[in-house]
Amino acid sequence: MNRKQFIATLGAGALGAKALASSAETAVNKPAPQPVPLDTLLSLDDVEAAAQERMDPAVYAFVAGGAADELTIRWNREKYREIRLQQRVLQDLSGLDCSTTLLGQPMKSPILVAPSANHRLVHPEGELATARGAGMAGATMVLSSGANTSIEDVMRVATHPIWFQLYVAKDRGLAKALVERVQAAGARALCVTVDSSLDGPRNRQNRAKLVIPPGIGYPHYAGITEPPTVVTLDEVRPMLLDWRDIEWIQSCARIPVLLKGIMNPADAAMAVKLGVAGIIVSNHGGRCIDTQPATIEALPRVVEQVAGRVPVIVDGGIRRGTDVVKALALGANAVQLGRPCLYGLAVHGAEGVAHVLKVLRQELLLSMAVLGRRRLSDIDRSVLWT
Repeated sequence: MNRKQFIATLGAGALGAKALASSAETAVNKPAPQPVPLDTLLSLDDVEAAAQERMDPAVYAFVAGGAADELTIRWNREKYREIRLQQRVLQDLSGLDCSTTLLGQPMKSPILVAPSANHRLVHPEGELATARGAGMAGATMVLSSGANTSIEDVMRVATHPIWFQLYVAKDRGLAKALVERVQAAGARALCVTVDSSLDGPRNRQNRAKLVIPPGIGYPHYAGITEPPTVVTLDEVRPMLLDWRDIEWIQSCARIPVLLKGIMNPADAAMAVKLGVAGIIVSNHGGRCIDTQPATIEALPRVVEQVAGRVPVIVDGGIRRGTDVVKALALGANAVQLGRPCLYGLAVHGAEGVAHVLKVLRQELLLSMAVLGRRRLSDIDRSVLWT
C-alpha cells in the first residue's frame, strides 16, 4: 500500500476488518526482540541491520524499498563513494565547529530529519519519539503530511524547531486549511513536495503486502474524500500540481516555503524566480521514478543555477559524515536524513533517532578535522580530489 492508497483508504473507509485482524495477529505473535546497546551501533549501517531484525518484514520493505529495480536508491549511495577527498594538514583546528544558520534559524549541525510517513508502523510512539530524538540531538525535524501524529501533538514534545512537509490536497480548501493549521501550530517552514505526482511501481513494497494496523491514522489528511491519483492496470491519473499552485501556496503562507524534489536546474531557476525560500534537491529517495541520477550528481547543476540566492538542501543516500562534507563541498547548505532516522526509531525509539543524528554529526566533525577544515564555511571544492 503506497501513500496515495493510504489517502484513498481514509476517504473510502475501505480498510477491511479481516486485513486489520491479520496484521494485529502478526504483531502479537512476533516475539519481542532483545534490546541492542546503542554503543554497539557504530555506524548508520549498523543501525539499519539491527532495525531490520526488529521490524516487521512488510514495514521494512515499505521503508527501505523504492521504485522498480531500485537503481536510483543504489546510485544515491554509490555516487557518494565515488567522490574522493583531499586533506590539508597542520591547519588551525581550534574551536572545531559544525554549527550553521539556515533561514535565520541557528542549527547545531547542517543535518535535518527528512520527512517520512508512518512512524507508528516503526515504533508505538511514532513521530512523538522522532521529535524527541531530534531534540536530543539538537536537530530540526521536518514532519510529513503522512505522519500518524498531528502537528499539534508533535509541537507539544518538540524542543527544537519543526518544519512541515506538504502534499497539496486536490481540494484546495483543505490544502489552505492545512497550511494555516501548521502555521498556527508553530511550524517554522513549509516544504512542498513537487516530485510526487504519482508513486512509482514499488514492487518490493507491494509484494510485501503492507497492512495498516487498527488505530493508526493520518490526522493531516482529515476531510479528504477522494484520492489525489488513480493508478490501475487500465488507468493512470496523476495528481494535478503546477507552478501556479506554488504561487498560490506562497500567497497562503506566512512562513518560508521551500520546494522539495528539484533535480533539474531549469526547475530551480523557475522556483527562485517565483521567490521560494529554498530548494531541496531530492529524488524522493528513489521512490517515485527509477533511473533518475543520484541527488549528489544533480546537486552541482542546481547550485550553479541558484547562484547563492536561496539555500539549497540535499537528501538521499547520506550515510557517513564524509557524505555530508561532499554535499557541502558541492554547494549544499544542509542535508536531510530520512531512512536512517526510521531505523534508529525502530531500534531504540527517541534515543535511537538521537543516536543516528549524533553518530553522523560526530563523523562530520571527525572528517572536518582530518581535512583541515575548522568551520563549515571552510568546506569548498578544494576538499575534493580531482
